[in-house]
Amino acid sequence: MPKLKTKSSAKKRFSRTGTGKIKGSPAFKRHNLRKRTQKMKRKARGTMIMADADAKIISAYMPYSRGK
Repeated sequence: MPKLKTKSSAKKRFSRTGTGKIKGSPAFKRHNLRKRTQKMKRKARGTMIMADADAKIISAYMPYSRGK
């Protein structure tokens, strides 16, 4: 059986927590920030745990990532 390839874009943007959840950064924080409300920019700081539907897709992109 050949090895599966990891999507390079996914390995740069996402990581797994110790319990196996997918961790990533919130969207819409790169440019045009003058349009965004201060509340949105404040909430989008740091990292977040991805929703289950998104995590399922991202997990398929990273077949050999550690975690449960």
